[in-house]
Amino acid sequence: MGISEMFWIGSAIVLLATFAVSATITRNICNPASRLHVLDHPNERSLHTHPTPRTGGVAIVTAALSGFVMLILWRGMGDFLPWLILSTIIMSVLSYIDDHRGLSVPVRLLGHWVCAGILVIAGLVLSSFSLPGAAWLWPVWASIVFSLLFVIWMVNLYNFMDGMDGFAGGMAVIGFATLSLFGILAGNEQYAVICAITATAAAGFLWFNFPPARIFMGDVGSSTLGLLAAALSLWGARDGIFPFWAAVLVFSPFIADATVTLLQRLWRGERIWQAHKKHYYQQLVQAGWGHRRTVLVQYVIMFSCGATALWGMLKPEAIQIVVLVGWLLFYCVFFFLVSQITKRHLNDSQKTR
Repeated sequence: MGISEMFWIGSAIVLLATFAVSATITRNICNPASRLHVLDHPNERSLHTHPTPRTGGVAIVTAALSGFVMLILWRGMGDFLPWLILSTIIMSVLSYIDDHRGLSVPVRLLGHWVCAGILVIAGLVLSSFSLPGAAWLWPVWASIVFSLLFVIWMVNLYNFMDGMDGFAGGMAVIGFATLSLFGILAGNEQYAVICAITATAAAGFLWFNFPPARIFMGDVGSSTLGLLAAALSLWGARDGIFPFWAAVLVFSPFIADATVTLLQRLWRGERIWQAHKKHYYQQLVQAGWGHRRTVLVQYVIMFSCGATALWGMLKPEAIQIVVLVGWLLFYCVFFFLVSQITKRHLNDSQKTR
């Protein structure tokens, strides 16, 4: 048996173990007798109507870290993986405390800066930004600032977007699986397995989170997955595994919704740090689509983003430009249609009163 065959057999074992750890812990947390069974009670900003445990992120993080450790014991430390593990642990502990006791916004942001800083100190800096047909080399300070802000924004936007059954978990499975395929195509086996471990850890949780959800991931899951999404996107782009725009396209279902919603709330002078139900996916749920229908539509968008990123990356630059412009137009039309559906629902509700 050759080295390559042994590697993939070993990888399959690690992934199966990761999935088993995630699914087992998630199932145990669903049990009211579990010490980690902490309920999230519905409020005026919630989309769910029944108290549901919100600590499923513990299963995701534990499974992912277990997979990373298994990879280290099997293949060695690697240059960046220990730093990624350290940042992941700090983020998950901080988020766990926030889930249970609550932390002020400044304290949370300080923790996010620390985690992002660890990654940058470890060398996770995007020295250039490229689009099809154009590339910009940045001075060191600009590269550091961009990398820090990108990590912090991804952590927070993933947290913002974790508000519907199966949504954040599905984005993790599809997004990190796509990054893993990028790594396979580039011949970077370690990167591919790390992304696959993250996707598999999320899959074990998603088994219990798909609508109707029996459990939520909470800040432990959403913030840590946002950190990993940012780190693995920057890592892949830095090492030439894929262009940065490809990773942005893969996670664009979250990036586009969260960014546009944030800008709209800033324009209206709202307090952007307060929870709300104005994201486009939340509008669809409230307009009568429900969790299952909305999340299945979102899965189609996620799969399409991943597929076109994979396809476009292998095509000439002119095709890549068409892909990016096409997705930009799609999101403009999609958000407009969601707004129209929401308005129609509100008008119908007023007529029936």
